[in-house]
Amino acid sequence: MKVTELVAEFARPIVETHGCSLWDVEFVREGSERFLRLYIEKESGVDISDCEAISRAVDPILDEKDPIQESYHFEVCSAGLERKLTRPADFQRFMGSPILVKLYRPHNGLKEIPGVLAGYEDGKVTVEAGKETLTFQKSEVAMVRLRVEF
Repeated sequence: MKVTELVAEFARPIVETHGCSLWDVEFVREGSERFLRLYIEKESGVDISDCEAISRAVDPILDEKDPIQESYHFEVCSAGLERKLTRPADFQRFMGSPILVKLYRPHNGLKEIPGVLAGYEDGKVTVEAGKETLTFQKSEVAMVRLRVEF
């Protein structure tokens, strides 16, 4: 089992007892440092006190279970308004929402395609971009995230 899955398994109930839900867990290297991040969400919006309370509740369990042998920084963050969509359930939940599709290679000269999420199937993302409906294969897509319109 991956570190992120293991951490999600024991962190989820703690996050939920604090009135939030667990959006994602990531374990990444940034420069010479490693970071374990829990991304949380709440219908009324996440604030710093939510992050602090969950961090204080999960931290001792991380020490006890010790799922990561190397040193790392632990953070609890809001998933944010412009969160990444990664799982099929994310795409289903936000169907019809404004998104930004970032591509590995340009399509018609653009590597970033803003539009509305119109479909998701087997990793293929369909976006309504202006008057066009475009479908991108999983191998073409670097990232999809929600897009806030003002």
